[in-house]
Amino acid sequence: MNRRTKIAALAAALLITAGAAGSAVATGHAVDVMALAPARTVQQEAAALTGTAKLYRPAGDDITFSFDARLAGKDRQDPLKATGTFRFSHYKGDRGGYAEVKVDCLTTGGKVAVVSGVVVETDVKEFRKARVGVTVHDDAAGDRLGYTWMTADPRKDRIPPCLSGAPFEKVRAGTGDFDVTPWEFVHPTE
Repeated sequence: MNRRTKIAALAAALLITAGAAGSAVATGHAVDVMALAPARTVQQEAAALTGTAKLYRPAGDDITFSFDARLAGKDRQDPLKATGTFRFSHYKGDRGGYAEVKVDCLTTGGKVAVVSGVVVETDVKEFRKARVGVTVHDDAAGDRLGYTWMTADPRKDRIPPCLSGAPFEKVRAGTGDFDVTPWEFVHPTE
């Protein structure tokens, strides 16, 4: 649901609630205003990484990353219960390939996210069934991105969940729309 639709739905619910409460007051009947409010059906996410961007490469490479990774509120304490997918591709001329990854871990802090997962679809044999990780820095001054295969060979190095490199790559100006929802780990009190 887009933002305008959400705002319109909320405004309508408030008008209905206010109208019902006003009618009840005018007739002398008590009304539980909270009972009239719409039930909240969307569960709050503990963390999320969404969006798409192209990396900057002066040689003209077409490199794209897209994310839809989420950690449900009920799973706040266990980033290994994250769900979703991410996809990356790298093409230059008639060469290149892509990979689609099933998310197995997501952590975020401020505007930085680290997501990992196992490749479930690819046309690059080196990535088949490999676990890979990506780091995203969602920064208004220019998004950045890093990934495990810069220093680890996806064919033989088994990357643990939620591990990636520093966000050293620049996102091409005008292409980044990453959105990071900060994770708030609840620390034990005892």
